[in-house]
Amino acid sequence: MPQSRPPHEPGPELAKSLREIVGARRLTAVQEWLGAHPPHVIADELARMDAVDAGVAFRVLDKDRALAVFEELEPVDQQQILEGLRDRTFREIVEGMDPDDRARMLREAPAKVAQRVLAGLSANEQQMTSALLGYPEGSVGRWMSPEVVALSQNLTVGQALRTVRAKGADAETVYTLPVVDSGRRLTGVVELRELVLNSPETMVSQLVVSEPASAYATESAEQAARLMRETNDLNLPVVDSEERLVGLFTSDDALEVIEAADTEDVARQSGSAPWAGHYMAASVWQLARYRALWLTLLLVAATLTVGVTQAFEATLEQVAQLALFIPMLIGAGGNAGAQAATACVRALAVGEVRGSDLLKVIWRECRVGLVLGSLLAALGLVLGTLFVSVKIALVVGITLVLICGWAATIGGAMPLLARRLRIDPAVVSAPMVTTLVDATGLVIYFLTAKAVLGV
Repeated sequence: MPQSRPPHEPGPELAKSLREIVGARRLTAVQEWLGAHPPHVIADELARMDAVDAGVAFRVLDKDRALAVFEELEPVDQQQILEGLRDRTFREIVEGMDPDDRARMLREAPAKVAQRVLAGLSANEQQMTSALLGYPEGSVGRWMSPEVVALSQNLTVGQALRTVRAKGADAETVYTLPVVDSGRRLTGVVELRELVLNSPETMVSQLVVSEPASAYATESAEQAARLMRETNDLNLPVVDSEERLVGLFTSDDALEVIEAADTEDVARQSGSAPWAGHYMAASVWQLARYRALWLTLLLVAATLTVGVTQAFEATLEQVAQLALFIPMLIGAGGNAGAQAATACVRALAVGEVRGSDLLKVIWRECRVGLVLGSLLAALGLVLGTLFVSVKIALVVGITLVLICGWAATIGGAMPLLARRLRIDPAVVSAPMVTTLVDATGLVIYFLTAKAVLGV
């Protein structure tokens, strides 16, 4: 009699990736794999696959599980799945989505897909989705959930709990319950925990937190997400210009907003354009296309360094040993500038620095750069005297102090100047700062050499 496998040990099919199993077109094994993994793992596997294989695997899922997996996907991957679904399944999926998730998907969808989605919705779902799409791009109105259980402060706890039971099934969350007046203007919030822990006769007005943190629907979603992190709120009420409640911004959506913003900043800081979708599903040509533009611009900008070197060609001919230290100096300056730029972009993102702090940041980073430059100069003097004369080592030491001070100043100032000019600070951060410091650092180096060596 063959020995059965212990239940906690995965079979050979479960040990494989979903892509491998679907590629072999073994649907029974696909069902086994899908049944053994949670929705977020399935979504990650689907995002790694091409459109045909992802569609094959998705159609194996039952209705409820398919919706759970679908909502875990990024909008670009959701569009890919929808394009391969038949009308009935298509309608079931888009109707079952939360309105805010549906609006985010439609934001990036081609017009043909968007029309098909809206046409497949019920009148109520279509109205909510269209209302969310009416808010500005990047605003918290695009991310909020309009399905909210709102309470009147004139209710007792018992009445409030009955309201939650009656309406809560249609809401995305009931942990935070906005309290409104007769005109639906926000007057406070009460947590479900407070209702559960108090007696049914207690008035909601006794438990309400007045003047809660909130956001206007037209405000930046990233700013609202940062506010939630500062206040430690699970959900943030969203109001219109007349302070009327229009939705709730939930913590899971806030995390997505911050992740998207940080992902974009990382891409900008590395000299690349941000892209949507899974890294492993992107082709080589797609990745190259996103990076090519910035590399081309930086290459053109780097010609400044060539021009500076050519302008001081006579100085190099007289003291050829100066050329030995060029890579070290521009590397030190570029790194110092990139460190300052990265620190300031991050400080801007989390609200620790404002545009009005420009002069303070310049003064602070200048001093930091001079301190770092002095430390490097001491080391440079020691190493320099081992290979060249003391005078040239002195030139290198002085240049390190000046370059690091200048680079840190530029690196700290550029993101704040960009914010004042309404440019994404990450765009002008590390790569641009490094390129600028390379050229100006050489000018500092050669001018210092002329002054010290008299050439």
